[in-house]
Amino acid sequence: MHGASIHVGGPSRIPQRTTRGEHISAEPRINERIRVPEVRLVGPNGEQVGIVRIEDALRLAAEADLDLVEVAPMSKPPVCKLMDYGKFKYESALKAREDRKKQVNTVIKEMKLRPKIDDHDYETKKGHVVRFLKQGDKVKITIMFRGREQSRPELGFRLLKRLADDVADLGFVEYSPKQDGRNMIMVLGPHKKKAEAMAQAKAERDAEKEARRRGDDADAADATDSVEPDAEAVEAEAAGA
Repeated sequence: MHGASIHVGGPSRIPQRTTRGEHISAEPRINERIRVPEVRLVGPNGEQVGIVRIEDALRLAAEADLDLVEVAPMSKPPVCKLMDYGKFKYESALKAREDRKKQVNTVIKEMKLRPKIDDHDYETKKGHVVRFLKQGDKVKITIMFRGREQSRPELGFRLLKRLADDVADLGFVEYSPKQDGRNMIMVLGPHKKKAEAMAQAKAERDAEKEARRRGDDADAADATDSVEPDAEAVEAEAAGA
């Protein structure tokens, strides 16, 4: 019974009163800790057994070498399931660990532009935005106005629309342009999820490494061919000698 013995019909231990500040376990009650007269029993494969006395449920658990686990304590009567609780906890911990590994937080990058930016600087800034979006990151675009530029917000709107159109294949406008004091802000969101972008980037890096490896192998083969003497030429030279 995985370290826990079942005493059907035996005396129940009186639970101790929880004092203030004492930690209350979030784990479900199992086996003899389930102190109700009857339960709605579910079999190990999810089959509905029905409402049975707690003594019968414990007996069935012992016969199957499984644990009786209370899975819905608020139901009337509580719902209990026959399972290998130790194995269940182990698999749940593994799944939680894998889920944490798969969780990738989206990062918000920031790019600042001036409303009268020249074409060269614009292309440089756009290149950074493209790289961020390809990585699956959001990008906060800030247009900084100075002096009299504040009276011409249309310059900022046009610049932000131009940028959004230029990167439309990689991202979308998640937060529309909005004036914020002397700045104007827009947020671009990536079409691809962070995890998907990271997986694609890794695949591209692996493909590049493989291509370089094949290129190195081909160069090595060419070098070997160039230094190997022609057999017929060697024989002719020997005959002439």
